[in-house]
Amino acid sequence: MKLVIIDYGAGNIKSIQFAFKRLDIDAMLTNSPEEILTADKVIFPGVGEASNAMMMLKEAQLDKLIPNLEQPVLGICLGMQLLCKHTEEGDTAGLGVFDVNIKRFSNKVKVPQMGWNTITNLKSGLFSGIENNEYMYLVHSYYAELCKETIATTNYETNYASALQHENFYGVQFHPEKSSIAGEKILKNFLTL
Repeated sequence: MKLVIIDYGAGNIKSIQFAFKRLDIDAMLTNSPEEILTADKVIFPGVGEASNAMMMLKEAQLDKLIPNLEQPVLGICLGMQLLCKHTEEGDTAGLGVFDVNIKRFSNKVKVPQMGWNTITNLKSGLFSGIENNEYMYLVHSYYAELCKETIATTNYETNYASALQHENFYGVQFHPEKSSIAGEKILKNFLTL
């Protein structure tokens, strides 16, 4: 299996690579359109600020490529948010794969949300073998609103979409690579989709 992690300068890439190494999969880090197009599975990571990340995607000419991928794609954290229509972070237009906007948590709660929280209302093969109310590790100040593409829900100030799916695109707000055995199971499930 050819697994590609998109390397565009805004990734939590090493921890994701190590997570797949533990599953005996060598993930290729690349920003080469040819390598991405010929991959069996694609991981779209992201850490940092949305407008800068989007600028880096455009510079690497990946902003047009990613939404048109036909193989399974998993957006993680900021990667998931960039697959949405728009984010309040830097008033940034996203790639528009998921028909939902990204909002900022209010100052009524500690921002960013950092640590373990539960995922509920699981609705996808991505969560095969995962219990409702399983704990995942999150670090984020912005969240996806609930929408028709929501496949997992988390509560922090409000109920929000902690995972999304549209056709071959999946997105998770949490970090499966940092979420212990359950997170590893989600990565395994992604490999078998």
